[in-house]
Amino acid sequence: MSEQDQQKKRGWAAKAEAAKNAKATAEAEAATEVLDDDVVDEEYVPSEADGGMFGNLPAKKAKEFWPSAKRLMGLLKPESLGVYIVIGLVVVSVVLNVIAPKILGSAMDVIFGGVMGKQLPPGVSQEQFVELMRQQGQENFADMVSKMELTNGINFPKLTFLISIVLLMYFVANIFLWAQGWLLNRIVMRVIKQLRNDVQAKLNRLPLNYFDTRQRGDILSRVTNDVDNVQQGLQQAFAQLVSSVLTVVGITVMMFIVSWELALIALIALPLSGVMAGFIGAKSQKLFAAQWKNTGSLNGQIEESFSGHDLVKVFGRDADMLVRFDERNEALYKASFGAQFVSGVIFPAMNFVSYLSYVGIAVVGGLRVASGSMSLGDATAFIQYSREFTQPLGQIAGMANMLQSGVASAERVFEFLDADDEVEETGTRHLPAKTDGHVEFEHVSFSYVEDKPLIEDLSFSAEPGHTVAIVGPTGAGKTTLVNLVMRFYELNAGRITLDGVDIKDLSRSELRSKVGMVLQDAWLFGGTIYDNIKYGNLDATEEQIMEAAKATYVDRFVRALPDGYQTIIDEEGNNVSAGEKQLITIARAFVSDPSLLILDEATSSVDTRTELLLQKAMAALRTDRTSFVIAHRLSTIRDADTILVMENGQIVEQGNHSQLLALQGAYYRLYMSQFAGEEETAVDDSTAVHS
Repeated sequence: MSEQDQQKKRGWAAKAEAAKNAKATAEAEAATEVLDDDVVDEEYVPSEADGGMFGNLPAKKAKEFWPSAKRLMGLLKPESLGVYIVIGLVVVSVVLNVIAPKILGSAMDVIFGGVMGKQLPPGVSQEQFVELMRQQGQENFADMVSKMELTNGINFPKLTFLISIVLLMYFVANIFLWAQGWLLNRIVMRVIKQLRNDVQAKLNRLPLNYFDTRQRGDILSRVTNDVDNVQQGLQQAFAQLVSSVLTVVGITVMMFIVSWELALIALIALPLSGVMAGFIGAKSQKLFAAQWKNTGSLNGQIEESFSGHDLVKVFGRDADMLVRFDERNEALYKASFGAQFVSGVIFPAMNFVSYLSYVGIAVVGGLRVASGSMSLGDATAFIQYSREFTQPLGQIAGMANMLQSGVASAERVFEFLDADDEVEETGTRHLPAKTDGHVEFEHVSFSYVEDKPLIEDLSFSAEPGHTVAIVGPTGAGKTTLVNLVMRFYELNAGRITLDGVDIKDLSRSELRSKVGMVLQDAWLFGGTIYDNIKYGNLDATEEQIMEAAKATYVDRFVRALPDGYQTIIDEEGNNVSAGEKQLITIARAFVSDPSLLILDEATSSVDTRTELLLQKAMAALRTDRTSFVIAHRLSTIRDADTILVMENGQIVEQGNHSQLLALQGAYYRLYMSQFAGEEETAVDDSTAVHS
C-alpha cells in the first residue's frame, strides 16, 4: 500500500468519526438497499461486521441476464476478425461431422445390400425376387428389398471408399476443431488482458468515496475472482456454445433431408428442453449472483481478519471473528450449493427428454424400415443423428451452468467499471520544478455527506517555509484538511491555492508531485530498503538516496544490518522495528524533495526515545519547505510557526505555542489535559526535595 493509500485510509477514519459525531443518518439511509427478493428477503443494514456506517454498501446488481451477456460478448468486438475465423472453422467442422453419418449410412446399405444379394436364388434378379415376395403376400418385405441396391456379395471397393471418406471427414473436422480452440484461447487471453487493464485503470480513476463505502475484500474479489470466472466462461462456454448451436442446426437440416417425419419427432424435445433450460437457468442466475456477492463478503471478512490479526488477539475476539466468518461462510455455502444444485438439474432433465425422443425415433424408424419407407442405412444414420442431436443440447445445458456463473461475475465487473469516475481533470496550469510552497485556503467549505457540512467558510494561509500544526479532537477535520490539499476530495465551495494557483487548475499528478507525505502507519513495500527509499523519486541517484538516508538517520541502523541497504523487507515490514520503518518513510519523502510536506501523526506509534530521533529526522525534512503537521502529542509541535486549533470543521484558534497558551482557550485546555499531570508531579517532586 502506497503512502497515498495510507493517507486515504486516515481520511476514511476521519470521515467516519465526523459522520458519527454529526449523526449522519443520511449515510445509514443510503446504505439501506433492498436486495433481489429471490435472493434475500430483508433490507441490507450496515453492521459492525461490515465495517460500520462506511463498511460494505452493496453495489447495485445488474438485474437482467441478456443485457449483461450481450455486453460480455461485446468484449470480443475488437477481435472480430479472429472470432469470424473461429466461427468459420467451427462451421466447417460441424458440416463435416453432420454429413459423415449420412455417408456412413450409405456404407451400411452397401453391406446390407451385399448380404441380402447373396440370399437371392441363383438366376433370379432383384425385380423378380420382389415380385415373388408380393405374390406370397409379403408386401412389407418386398417393399424393403425394393429400396435396396442388391449385389452379389459386399462391394468392398465401394465400402472402402465410403469408410475412407468418413474417416477423412472426421479427421479434418477434428483438426479444424483443434485450430478453432487454439485461436479462441488466444483471443480470449487478449480480451481478458485488456479487461484487467481496464479494471486497473478504473481503480486509479475511482474517487475515495467509492472505497469509503465498500470492503476492500469485495473489491478485490471483483477484480480477481470475478475476472477469472469471466475468462473461464469465455474460454469454455463460448466455443462450446457456438459449436453446439451450429451442430444442432446442421443435424436438424440433415434429419429433415433423411426423414421429415422422424425429424418432427426428434424436434418435440427441443421446445420442451428450451423451456426447462430457461426456467432453471433464470433461477440459477439469481443464485449465482448471490454466490459471488457472498464470495466478496467472505473475502472482505478474511482480509479484515488477517489485516487486524494482532488486534483480534489483543482483544480476545478470536471467537467473535470465527462466528462472523462462519455466518458468511454459511451464507456462501447456501448460495453456492443452491446455484450448483439448480444448475445441475438442467442436464439430467434434458437428458430424460432426449431419451423419450430417442425411444420414439427407434420405434417409428423400425416400422418405416420394415415397411420399406426408408432404407436401413438411412434409419441407422437418423438414429445416430438423434443421438448427436441430443448431445449438443446436453452440452448447451451443461454450459448454461458455466455461462450463468460467468455472466453473474461479468455483472459484478461491469458494475465496478460503471462506477462514477473521479471528477475529470481540467487543470492546464503548470508550476515550476521548485515552488515556494505558499498555501492559502479561501472560504473553503466541504462535506462528505450532502446537507451535513463538516468544514464551512474556512480561511487561513501557510507561509512558504513555515510549519503549520493542526490540532484538535478526533473528527474535527484535521485529516480532511490535508485531503483537500491533495485533492483527494473536491471542494463544495471556495478554493485552495498553491503559490497563487488554484489547485483545481493543476492536474492531480502535478499537484501531488509537489507534496511529500509521512503517515502514522508506515508502509513499506516488499523489496530492499534501498528500493523503498528510492520509491519517493525513481530518478534519484545513489548519492541522493544516501544523502536522504543520512539526513533522516536511516544510515545509522542500516549499516548494522548484514545486507545493509540491500536488506529485503518482507511484505508486512515485520523484520524492521516501527521506528525504523518510520525513518525509512521519512527518507522516502526526503528523497522526493517536495515543496509541501504533510506529516500525519508520524510519531504517535513509537516510544519516546525513538520519537526524539524521528523529530530530528523530520526537522531535517521540514527545512526550507512548507509543512503541515497533524499531531495529538502537543510536545511535537511546540516549535511550529503556526498552530491551527480545529473543532467541528472550524479553526477556533490560530497562533504560535506561546500565544495560544496565553489565550487560555481551546489549545490551552488541550495542552493542560496532556501535561497538567506531569507538571503537578514535577511540583510535588520539587516540594519533597526542598523539604
